[in-house]
Amino acid sequence: MQTETIVYIIIAGITALLLALFQYIYKSKIKSNLKYLLTALRTISIFGILLLLINPKFESFTYFDEKPTLVVAVDNSESISYLEQDNNAKQIVDKIKTNADLNERFNVASYSFGKTVNNSDSLSFNERQSNLSKALKQFGEVYSNLTAPIVMVTDGNQTYGSDYSFMANGIKQPIYPIILGDSTLHSDLSIKQLNVNRYVYLKNGFPVEIITNYNGTTSITTELKIWSGNTVVFRKQLQFDASKTSEIVSTTLLANSVGVKTYRVELTPLSNEKNTVNNSKNFGVEVIDQKTNIALVYTRLHPDLGALKKSIESNEQRSVTLIKPKDYLLKPNDFQLVVLYQPNHEFNAVLEAVKTQKLNTFTIAGTTTNFNILNNSQGYFKQTVTNQTENFQPTLNRNYNTFIVNNLDFNNYPPLQSEFGELQFMVPHDVILYKTINGISTEEALLSTFEIDNTKHALLNGEDIWRWRAQAFLDTESFTDFDNFIGKLVQYLSSNKKRNRINIDYKSFYNGNDDVIITAQYFNKNFEFDAEASLTIILKNKETETTREVPLLLNNTNYTVDLSGIEPGLYDFTVKHNSEAVSASGSFQVIDYNVEQQFLNADITKLKSVAENSNGTAYFNNQTDNLIDALLADNRFATIQKSTKNIVPLIDWKYLLGLIVLSLFVEWFIRKYNGLI
Repeated sequence: MQTETIVYIIIAGITALLLALFQYIYKSKIKSNLKYLLTALRTISIFGILLLLINPKFESFTYFDEKPTLVVAVDNSESISYLEQDNNAKQIVDKIKTNADLNERFNVASYSFGKTVNNSDSLSFNERQSNLSKALKQFGEVYSNLTAPIVMVTDGNQTYGSDYSFMANGIKQPIYPIILGDSTLHSDLSIKQLNVNRYVYLKNGFPVEIITNYNGTTSITTELKIWSGNTVVFRKQLQFDASKTSEIVSTTLLANSVGVKTYRVELTPLSNEKNTVNNSKNFGVEVIDQKTNIALVYTRLHPDLGALKKSIESNEQRSVTLIKPKDYLLKPNDFQLVVLYQPNHEFNAVLEAVKTQKLNTFTIAGTTTNFNILNNSQGYFKQTVTNQTENFQPTLNRNYNTFIVNNLDFNNYPPLQSEFGELQFMVPHDVILYKTINGISTEEALLSTFEIDNTKHALLNGEDIWRWRAQAFLDTESFTDFDNFIGKLVQYLSSNKKRNRINIDYKSFYNGNDDVIITAQYFNKNFEFDAEASLTIILKNKETETTREVPLLLNNTNYTVDLSGIEPGLYDFTVKHNSEAVSASGSFQVIDYNVEQQFLNADITKLKSVAENSNGTAYFNNQTDNLIDALLADNRFATIQKSTKNIVPLIDWKYLLGLIVLSLFVEWFIRKYNGLI
């Protein structure tokens, strides 16, 4: 208790006593000894009231021992079983988890990881991808304020994410890799990487870049071939030796027909090669007839222009041309969609041309938009002109039903600047994003779409959309989510397809290790999203003629099905309603490729680098006992005594209040009984 509080209590006691003495002793007419009892009761009452006002408190300390945490993370990817290390991994984990000395010294926390991190309830070694960098990052964040050495049971072969060898410097915990896999170097040919565009254009050549590797000491000769079906479309002789261990091969192939085309790249294996799986790799391209050309008309330079161009062109099927209004008028028939960025008086002729030709538009308004001109150029919406600006944050309309919108966290996005005033639509429209001010929704459209006279239009009433793209990268370390959102909006605007009651979202082909996820939205007859529908996908393998039915599960405003792990091949599918005659169909191809089977050895170099940079040590799978001894002997992992400080009141106010009431009542009763009242 603080000295100041003690002084207040002493002063309160003296004050209470003096007031009681003044009332019952100094000028009291009571002659009997009763006055001393009344003085004591009055002193108690006054002192209790003053204590309630002072509310004295004292500090209470509770001491406890905190053991360090031992994080055991096991690589659950297919490469472990492919290298025949699955039994070794299980034995290592069991030995660590059942060691009595380790459990007495540490709180052992077990995890498994592939593409994501999971609690280690069981190990199946069937994860199709491994992301060590994400696992290390998550462990570093979760245990940043604790003593928690990390034991990584892995082969060190990463197929997804950033390079984990640079992660150790940002993690406060020492890392102890247990290396699974053969450390013996074998002669091996492999296709390390293959670079090709996902989309190509009919009758055009498309580049293919192949990075080939050789591990070995002798001089060898092999042949690289690219197959299209049963036909070799490219071949080249390659030579490697101890000094030349890699070669980049570039060529150009011709796209002859529309659709998904698959190819196979292969290196002729060595006579004594142990792993031939990594000698070949399949890839696919989608041949399209033409590119969607989009005009981005502007008069004012702004970061939004670059952000929009990058987002739209992230899909290679689309091309964006930045163009001034006067230049657009020279070639108005070259574009399938016109993006009007902050129209002003220079847009008069463009707005008239777009209206006359009945083109689809995406209008973006902001602080320099001339709303008088924009309002007069069309009869779809009117913005009240106030010549004042306001910042509006976005809120996603979960009931938007025109196309599938990914569940982006728009509430975390920065505000956009726009004209302050009411926006009124004169035609039916669908709102994607509402305006929000200080967390309060205005129920006014920030981003909306509408269809009129067989044309499609969108209006974004705000500038600085480049901040949204930057925020998307901060949230996910990728522009993909935001680019997909803009891409779907542009795809809708540049297409003349009519609205369907079932919308489906999928890719035309998937690589063998991709997640095969198909998303659907179902709407009732009024085109309102139905969250109680029962949807099923019928999947048919075109090569084997086998079919399977899988139900779709509701996920917010989408129905999704995860088909990951299906056999490579061509598939047709139909998403149908189980009680209505409503369906949507499509097709895709899964290309045979297992990235987890491309490795012959453990990546010892990177694992040792991670251990060294984090002040840990790397061990091989037969050195588990050495690791246990090192952990038990390391003074950095000692049990720490900690204390918890609790500030509690000196006297419970309920009891103190009861004492005050009791003393006042007894004092009143005595005075009443003796005729002093």
